[in-house]
Amino acid sequence: MKLLNFTIIKLTFCLVLGIIIGYNFNIELHLSFLISVTLLTILGLGILLSKKNYKKHIWIGLIIFTSTISIGVLTVNINNQLNFKDHYSKQDILTSDTVYSNNFRIREILKPSLYNNKYVIDILKINNESVSGKSLLNVEKDSTKAILKVDDILIARSYFQEVNAPLNPHQFDYKNYLQKKHIYNQLYITNAEFLLISTQKHTLFGYAAKLRERINKKLKQSNFKEDELAIINALLLGQRQDISKDIYDSYSQAGVIHILAVSGLHVGIILLLLNFMFKPIERIKHGKTIKILLIVVLLWSFAIIAGLSASVTRAVTMFSIVAVGINLKRPTNIFNTLAISMFVILLFKPLFLLDVGFQLSYLAVFAIVTIQPMLYKLWKPKLKIIDYFWQIFTVTLAAQFGVIPVSLYYFHQFPGLFFISNLVIIPFLGFILGFGIFIITLALVNMLPSILANLYGSIISLMNDFVSWISQQEQFLFKNISFGIIEVIVSYIFIVSIVNLYKKRNYISVLFFLISIVCIQSAFIYNKHQASTTKFIVFHKSRHSIIGMKQKNQLLLHHNLDKVSAENNSSITNFKIGEHITETIIDSLQSVYMLNNKNLLVVDSLGIYNVKSFKADIVLLRNSPKINLRRLINTLQPELIISDGSNFKSYQERWFKTCEAQKIPFHQTGKKGAYVYRY
Repeated sequence: MKLLNFTIIKLTFCLVLGIIIGYNFNIELHLSFLISVTLLTILGLGILLSKKNYKKHIWIGLIIFTSTISIGVLTVNINNQLNFKDHYSKQDILTSDTVYSNNFRIREILKPSLYNNKYVIDILKINNESVSGKSLLNVEKDSTKAILKVDDILIARSYFQEVNAPLNPHQFDYKNYLQKKHIYNQLYITNAEFLLISTQKHTLFGYAAKLRERINKKLKQSNFKEDELAIINALLLGQRQDISKDIYDSYSQAGVIHILAVSGLHVGIILLLLNFMFKPIERIKHGKTIKILLIVVLLWSFAIIAGLSASVTRAVTMFSIVAVGINLKRPTNIFNTLAISMFVILLFKPLFLLDVGFQLSYLAVFAIVTIQPMLYKLWKPKLKIIDYFWQIFTVTLAAQFGVIPVSLYYFHQFPGLFFISNLVIIPFLGFILGFGIFIITLALVNMLPSILANLYGSIISLMNDFVSWISQQEQFLFKNISFGIIEVIVSYIFIVSIVNLYKKRNYISVLFFLISIVCIQSAFIYNKHQASTTKFIVFHKSRHSIIGMKQKNQLLLHHNLDKVSAENNSSITNFKIGEHITETIIDSLQSVYMLNNKNLLVVDSLGIYNVKSFKADIVLLRNSPKINLRRLINTLQPELIISDGSNFKSYQERWFKTCEAQKIPFHQTGKKGAYVYRY
């Protein structure tokens, strides 16, 4: 099958290319709109002039693909809320110390942090002026106050703050993650600083949240355990906020985290159930049309209840197309179905392309439909039960081929026992989902017997225990794997070349395979060259000091952390993964560091700096030394002053003013991030 022969696949590829261009290059909205309108006008005129022979003209095809690319750019700009004139960032409020954030509505409830309940909010008014836009809201935790609900409208006196950029190398960029969701600022308030003025439901999200709340209330009456209820919410309602870190980590390390994200597997099972339930409707007049409409409406109702995440939106879109094809008896090509669903989703939500779940979903499905038939043909068991499990195994293995490069890039771990956990859970997942829907239905009508509730709770607990046991086999869990974007690209080139060679064993396929081997070797050589660089790093860590010296694949680490904190420190771990560190040496903090032709002097709480034996080019202040910085600068005449996270903020503010007056660069790791010196 020549995949790119399908027009919709070509158009989807062009749309994706346009979204990538629109996201990475700052193209003005009016310019992208003008280009799109011009190209579409030329295309329309070309089709009219060529009449019915337009398919034979190559230039018509080129204009179609170019137009689709321009539409991709345009969709990014249209969805970029910063381009809206009424966006709150256009109201000249971000420079104000205090503003009234009037009438903001709770849109989504996020997983709480240690000190704050977190929400995504729609800004409705500021200083009595109607505005638009989303923001992150942090409300101080208070056990005496109820958690806010979706569609609650509040008034609060606060000011907007920027989301912090990553302060250490290779740290997760939460700011960039929020920007992809069109969230650019955040608010911090206490429970005493806002007034709840409305709890009425105004949106589909609000009504869906109310339904979820009612379901949970009914289930709690049946005495489900906390972990059981959290898994039910994830499996059937698409809400993972209440899953404990231990349970989430267990599913991740066992290689079955996809079960907790409502996706194609879940929606496919629901489609089969609906198709079976509504089969009798086909007997009446226009029954098939009514059946299709009911199925599609119910699928999208489920998607709304599940929160319209990228994975569930993708799955429902795809299976809506499949449902129409099945019930109209039209042959449905799975590649076309995937392409149509991707095209439709990205047309309305272009930044879903950058969503990890969206990427993993499509890669998994694409790999399953491409690679699984090849794997299945390797052995054909005669017994049906063995054949059934062999199919599950090949599906699981094929999916891993599709997602493992991206998974390693984002998560840097590989669960070696993924096939065991999937072989055990997936055969029963349909039963668990169907039984769960039945349990929820009975609970809503107050007809759920305790024996059924206890049975279902026991099944969920048994699944949790099994997953926990798998995750505890740490010898099969490979962590902290260094895997960059170059490795991702060459890995997919290699996988595609293997598949192509299996299907077509000719000269071109062999050449493509050999080229993929060369690409892998080139990536290895490039990484080895990159690792040869030497770096000196002053990490940012609140109340502590961490200094690292990287030489090739070795990291010499100096810090004042305790052993447990050092082993679990994410900044150190992320740096080691990102820099391909294979060996770490721990030592105590030093007073002097030699950086090639530069000398760095560390001034700690003792405040000793009058060293006459050498010239201090750089001075690192740590542990809040009580010094006169102006006198230190006049004495040592350094080129740069560095202040790490171990210093009091009041001291750092004073030092900044002193350095500014003395015209000496001042690097505060709490604001500028870690200091990195390459040599």
